Amino acid sequence: MSARHGDEEFHEQDLESYVREHYLLRWSPLSIALTARIALVSITAATIIALWTSTGYSQNTSDALVCQAIGSFNELNCVCRVGRGILVPANHFGEDHKDVDCDVTYYSKAQKMTVKAEVTLHADPPEAIKWLAHEVDKDFRTYYGTPDPSYIIKNIEGNTLYTFESKGRNYRWISGNKVIMLEYHDTGMTKPEPMEVVRAYMVKHPSTLSTTSTPELRSTSSEIRWIKDELDRRLWLCDKWFLNLSLKKDGTMHVREEILDSMNMFLNYRQKYFGVKAEDEKNVLTDCFTANNSAGMKAKLAEYKDWWAANKDKTIRVSPAGEQKL
Repeated sequence: MSARHGDEEFHEQDLESYVREHYLLRWSPLSIALTARIALVSITAATIIALWTSTGYSQNTSDALVCQAIGSFNELNCVCRVGRGILVPANHFGEDHKDVDCDVTYYSKAQKMTVKAEVTLHADPPEAIKWLAHEVDKDFRTYYGTPDPSYIIKNIEGNTLYTFESKGRNYRWISGNKVIMLEYHDTGMTKPEPMEVVRAYMVKHPSTLSTTSTPELRSTSSEIRWIKDELDRRLWLCDKWFLNLSLKKDGTMHVREEILDSMNMFLNYRQKYFGVKAEDEKNVLTDCFTANNSAGMKAKLAEYKDWWAANKDKTIRVSPAGEQKL
């Protein structure tokens, strides 16, 4: 097992040896003369251990990954680090907790195939856990929430998996507060699916996604539900980032950029699905952002939340084929 933080990697055996040699060493002229570099490494390693402890997860990669051969697939390297994993592109909020991201690569000479497995152990507060299933398939949708034609649902031995099939396959699912992703590349889509690896991870982390199907995924009601959830989530993200700003937990420029990004996406969705022009509002937000006027941005957020509360149950149209009221 190893832990990676930034560009440095620490192996479990190295950590144990280091702690035994230096932390348990009686004070002596030699111990006092330890170099600054070794001291820095020890602090970084201790920080990683502390972060793991604070999330409630073990340092052992085998808690998350299958760190051994699976059938014809040999395991190459199991590693864990602090991080949000595949949910980063979905703007997963992780400022009030520390997630642990683990990955491993498998290689089968017989099948001439490499499979990557990634498991993220989320320590999100309960209010955020509800968004995991929504965030995990965001990469499989267009900007405005429509499922990509290559996005399908697989139901395997009682497990629901979100699957993207294009020049290979990407399987994703939720197991409690864990996000699991398996991925392999196959340009011609001629190789057999690595089901031995998929099954090994389904056994280790059974899917807790609700049972569904590809036709249900592509239904009007399902698409509208996802779109409205995204509008809800964007306003929730703004609230979380404003709280972060008030507590001064991060650089104000970065926080305001996150807030602006979510507010602009809310406005874009509102324009597309509710017909409310976005340009003027976006100009106001840009002016507030440029002037470092966080109070002005927060006032606009309050307006958007009031508007959403009054309009969220209204009918929207997602395709010429029909409309649905939820």
